[in-house]
Amino acid sequence: MDSLIAAAARALSAGDPLAALKRIALRDDPPALALRGIAMAQLGDLVRARELLASAARAFGPKEPVARARCAVAGAEIALVTRDLGRSLQALNAARAVLEMSGDRRNAAHAGYLQARHLLLIGRLDEAQDVLDEFDADILPPASLVGRELVVAGIAIRRIRTEPAWSALERAKRAAEDVGIAALVAEVEQAVAAFGAPAARLVARDVERLLHLEEVEKLMTADTLIVDACRNVVRTGTKIVSLAARPVLLALIRALAEAWPEDVPRETLLKRAFGVRHADESHRARLRVEMARLRNAIRPLAELSATKRGFVLRPDTACRVVVLAPPIEDDHAQVLALLGDGEAWSSSALALALSVSPRTIQRALRELARDGKVEAFGRGRACRWIASRVPGFPTSLLLPAMGISS
Repeated sequence: MDSLIAAAARALSAGDPLAALKRIALRDDPPALALRGIAMAQLGDLVRARELLASAARAFGPKEPVARARCAVAGAEIALVTRDLGRSLQALNAARAVLEMSGDRRNAAHAGYLQARHLLLIGRLDEAQDVLDEFDADILPPASLVGRELVVAGIAIRRIRTEPAWSALERAKRAAEDVGIAALVAEVEQAVAAFGAPAARLVARDVERLLHLEEVEKLMTADTLIVDACRNVVRTGTKIVSLAARPVLLALIRALAEAWPEDVPRETLLKRAFGVRHADESHRARLRVEMARLRNAIRPLAELSATKRGFVLRPDTACRVVVLAPPIEDDHAQVLALLGDGEAWSSSALALALSVSPRTIQRALRELARDGKVEAFGRGRACRWIASRVPGFPTSLLLPAMGISS
């Protein structure tokens, strides 16, 4: 490595892309192309950055697999920022394997951190934690260490564990201050602000108020039957019944929970579950069927009893029944939650993160755009979506996590 390349690399590590470009802006050899790509990424020109990294990878050729792998890791980081989540994880896995085989532990650890960040973004928390456990955080570059701690905090927040989340945010804050890169400091400050914002809304018969994450955590351990409309489950302590794929049942039990300990008239249940204003006998028959299904689904936690005018919820052991709802509810709250991070998302990335079909996402985006809540730019595969205004609440409880039991 010649002196100019080494100096440019040090400048990029310190977050000074302009200093790096002063040394290599006119060079077209593979190392210079790669560093120019990273510099352009730091300056925000991600399209040009991707082109330069691709050119560098081609110029290195098959005889330099380690250099190509490093370019692939940098490209995967850009894909993560631009929310191009389709094939970037596969490329990152392959690049990480090459780096580990070559003994480049530092860059392999950086690739692992990016892989964990990707998995967190799509809700695969257990896998993200497993990746973080595979390498020692001490070998990460200082800037990557900040990101790793944010991933640790994100996993803890999605698992509703306040103390480890706050500890990770404190470590991220100290690490960002040590690095001295303004963008990293701002990212940590944004995460801390989101952590301190209301995370959910408690709804009961005579109560409705916002809850912070630590209050949600306490509620999870209380002797309470919780209809969790954020994660689409019903739970008491460690017993959890998922209704994620059964929206009608979720709507019914939410109506029953909001009225507990009183019963709910059949007309109200028909309206909440089916949107029916004037019910006929077919609607009432359907309600009986769905209530029977609900009774079977929640049998480990509660019972349903018929009354003269409707139905009432009777928890088995819990002494209280509440609903845990998002701070702000919308027909497409989960899409808005993802777009609330301020980044530009493709529709395919949104579909992947929420585990729904691309058509479902496209339909949701059209409705949100019609209401002025999201905006699109670009065309075709380059089309990206952003929130028209960033919501004042974190996404932690709005996005159900896969592989999570608490």
